[in-house]
Amino acid sequence: MENMGAFHWPVGVRSADGERLETVDALVDTGSSYSVFPRNMLERLGIAKVHFLPFEYADGRIAHLDVGQAKLSINGSESYMRVIFGDSDTESVIGSNALQEFLLLVDAAGERLIPRTGRR
Repeated sequence: MENMGAFHWPVGVRSADGERLETVDALVDTGSSYSVFPRNMLERLGIAKVHFLPFEYADGRIAHLDVGQAKLSINGSESYMRVIFGDSDTESVIGSNALQEFLLLVDAAGERLIPRTGRR
C-alpha cells in the first residue's frame, strides 16, 4: 500500500570542493530530523563525517549514525546542512531541518513544497 501524503522532491548535494552538484529525488519526511543520503554518494562527493550521533527510528530502535555537513540545493537556493550518512542503498530523504532552513511548507495533498516567509 502506498503511503498517502508521501512524495519526492529534487534536492542537490554539492561536492565538498564545490565543483559538482548531484541531484536526487528525495522523499519529503517531516518526521525525520536531518536529511539522509546514501553513504556512497556522500563519500563520492567528498563529504566528511564530523559527528557520530544517536537517532531513533520510527520503530523505536536507536542507532548511532555518521553525520556530516553538506551544501544542499532546493528550489534554486543553497545552504549548508547536517546530513546523515545512510546505507549505500538508502533512499534519500529531505528532513525537517532542511524544510525549516529553506523556509518551505509541505503541501502533501498537492505533493509540493511551498516557499514561506520566515518568522522571528
